[in-house]
Amino acid sequence: MRHSFTFALAALLLAVHCLASWSAGADPSAPAASPSSTPTTENPLFEPSTLPYHLPPFDRIKDSDFAPAYAKGMADQLKEVADIADNKEPATFDNTIVALERSGQLLTRVDRIFSNLAGANTNPALQQLEAAVAPKLSAHRDAIALNGALFARIQSLYEQREKLGLDPESKRLLERYDKDFVRAGAKLPEADKTKLKAMNAEIATLQTTFTQNVQKEKNAASIVVERREDLAGLSENEIAAAAAVAKEEGKEGKYVIALLNTSGQPALSSLTNRKLRQQIMQTSLARNSHGGEFDNLALVSRIAKLRAEQAHLLGYANHASYQLEEQTARNVQTVNTLLAKLAPPAVANARREAADMQAVIDREKGGFKLTAADWDLYSEKVRKARYAFDESQLKPYFELNRVLQDGVFYAANKFYGLTFKERKDLPVYHPDVRVFEVFNADGSPLALFLADMYARPSKRGGAWMNEYVSQSQLFGDKAVVANHLNIPKPPDGGPTLLTFDEVVTMFHEFGHALHGMFSNVKYPRFSGTNVPSDFVEYPSQVNEMWAIWPEVLRNYAKHYQTGEPLPLALVEKFKAGEKFNQGFKTTEYLAATLLDQAWHQLKPEEVPTDTLVFEAATLKKYGVDYAPVPPRYRSAYFSHTFSGGYSAGYYSYIWSEVLDADSVDWIKNHGGLKRENGDRFREMLLSRGGSDEALTLFRNFTGGDPDIAPLLKRRGLDVPPPAKK
Repeated sequence: MRHSFTFALAALLLAVHCLASWSAGADPSAPAASPSSTPTTENPLFEPSTLPYHLPPFDRIKDSDFAPAYAKGMADQLKEVADIADNKEPATFDNTIVALERSGQLLTRVDRIFSNLAGANTNPALQQLEAAVAPKLSAHRDAIALNGALFARIQSLYEQREKLGLDPESKRLLERYDKDFVRAGAKLPEADKTKLKAMNAEIATLQTTFTQNVQKEKNAASIVVERREDLAGLSENEIAAAAAVAKEEGKEGKYVIALLNTSGQPALSSLTNRKLRQQIMQTSLARNSHGGEFDNLALVSRIAKLRAEQAHLLGYANHASYQLEEQTARNVQTVNTLLAKLAPPAVANARREAADMQAVIDREKGGFKLTAADWDLYSEKVRKARYAFDESQLKPYFELNRVLQDGVFYAANKFYGLTFKERKDLPVYHPDVRVFEVFNADGSPLALFLADMYARPSKRGGAWMNEYVSQSQLFGDKAVVANHLNIPKPPDGGPTLLTFDEVVTMFHEFGHALHGMFSNVKYPRFSGTNVPSDFVEYPSQVNEMWAIWPEVLRNYAKHYQTGEPLPLALVEKFKAGEKFNQGFKTTEYLAATLLDQAWHQLKPEEVPTDTLVFEAATLKKYGVDYAPVPPRYRSAYFSHTFSGGYSAGYYSYIWSEVLDADSVDWIKNHGGLKRENGDRFREMLLSRGGSDEALTLFRNFTGGDPDIAPLLKRRGLDVPPPAKK
């Protein structure tokens, strides 16, 4: 998943791109500093970092620094905002809008650093503070957004915006501030503002609890295997890694299979022990929904109800209507139409794929019906039989460092002219993190890029991008961005060999990083990935195309031992099966997307109290209740929607893929991997952030409106099912 955490003062929201706004770790029982602790002058968060690009001084920051920095940051900003609101001079763009953009610099700094560490390297102290500070931040945002005197100044400027002589970006900033305040409740009566504040605080607390529960359950639900022979099918490296995890957990002599956030689990594609496969799948699907201290079922219902009540108070039919107003899709009907168009052919494809797998099971005299626990293993058998290709054949050619430097960085050099220099002299928050300085084609410095690739218990699941420093001309800042993956770390310094999905994810997340690094806007409000959530995935999905671009593939896909390139015959077999298993992939995604929309298209009185019954009824209603293909995320561990920035927005990935597939076609038709195309994409789209309407930027690049046909073709959904006999 993909996420960028910013404290956008204009939006008065913690803007999240890719996953959860508050990440989690293990037991939060250890004490943490109180937010009211007295600050000390030694606190490294109080002043901007003096390191290159203002990289946080990770080696100097202590857990105890965050609480006093939060307290001071909120107090400082409230004083700054009061000065703006109570200014006796008439409102001007500079003394009101630009002043707001400049406010809260300490709070922005501490919140970015803390939130990113809470996701990437948490601990009990950070977790406890995370839970304590969430409602305080909510109240802080409300204190600004619901300040009547401040809104009066903004509105007076908005009403005369055509007469102010503003440049396009400044005019858009004024319009955004006015709309953000209205959407935050600035026009509500005082009694309703009080209700809204209480809702916001409760939502913030519940979302934090939800996120922490997901991570705790993920760690607690790891599968312990007693005998090595039960791991038949796993590679020697995978078995060694499972043994190493067990040893770390004090279970020496055993094996531990850690779970990922998703319903499906990587080990299912190779384990031949069906009983163990079923245990893994059942454990995964039951997470956060079987009682106990990490159960999220009641939280799901309560969050959905509060969001529905909040939307109703603000004048919207439901939470989805409120959210979609700000997206490029614009309304519920557009999203529902897209999903209705995709779901039937996706499920039909999945059922055909299942029939092929059942035939293999029957030929092998397996004596069982295909289940979700069997899908990955038997889909690989079908792939191998149909294309004489086993995906595990690729892994020796996908060594992590080579994929990163000779693949991801190489493509960025060819397309955009970028070069990269590793900086081992700069501090990091974990030994696995690497820092690269990024340079433009003319040698000028562009940004810092942090690569945090390995899984660990202190890190939440998924994959995401975030920013430590956002580019803006107002402050003269260049970007500091980070990519996070959850690749299992091999024991004893062995080679890190990736699956093809992990390769694609690395290219994808770097697409987000490019969006942040290439930003060239004046105001922080519009920097980098501060765009609609159904647009933010689009540039990153475009960057995935280079993973299999012939020139790029030849450069990085080399055997980790011999250096031999990936054989052309294997490449051809792989490409021949590109549409293979797309029925499954599309269906599991759409099932989760439909759950997200169903929860958030409810009126307050319609929100159910039985989460599992509602989930089952929803999947059946939309025809995606196909047991061998469970939702990619079930409601109880659906962090995107119940604790992240994707509530009523998980459709964004498929929506962005419409834009992505269309743009990839344009690039291919105009010469592919060449600087002219990269410079055009950078100049017309990536550098603009949110400074213009998202679809305007898309049209400027492609020259036309989005077309769904390339997406349908890519996913194999454009071919009608065979006629019934």
